[in-house]
Amino acid sequence: MKRWYVARTQANAETKAKFNLTRQGFECYLPMFLKRRSHARKVETVSRPLFPRYIFIRRNLENECWRRIHSTIGIAHLVCQNDLPAPVPEGVIEGLRTHEDDKGNVNIGLIIPFGIGEKVMITAGAFADQVGSIERLCVDGRISIFLEVLGRQIAVHVPANAVTARA
Repeated sequence: MKRWYVARTQANAETKAKFNLTRQGFECYLPMFLKRRSHARKVETVSRPLFPRYIFIRRNLENECWRRIHSTIGIAHLVCQNDLPAPVPEGVIEGLRTHEDDKGNVNIGLIIPFGIGEKVMITAGAFADQVGSIERLCVDGRISIFLEVLGRQIAVHVPANAVTARA
């Protein structure tokens, strides 16, 4: 029976390991997610491994030789328990794949330490130092916040990392 196993890769070698394992006939899965990166006044969204330095391999390792995985370029070692590769619990990979978008990136959602309706202060941008309440979380990594401007409430959208809990 084919099961999923985990291999630890060398630093920043996840895609290299996937390429070499696939070339050897192994079925591999490298879950990716979109990450916002700021560098030299430029903000961009890049695809990064969800589990840095790990890759999933599907194989029937009970009947097949698994030691050749250790000598694959990009692989450090298989994750083992009692000198045997440790299988990933059933449903984990399938669960990750159900959260993928059309480009194959896993949508990890937005995790913030406060909830809808709580007061927050905007720390960057045109509305810096303004206090408002969270209206909703947007799918693009932004937060919609109600601000009081000229006697009326308006909704503004700001990046999730540009708000802090009101002290």
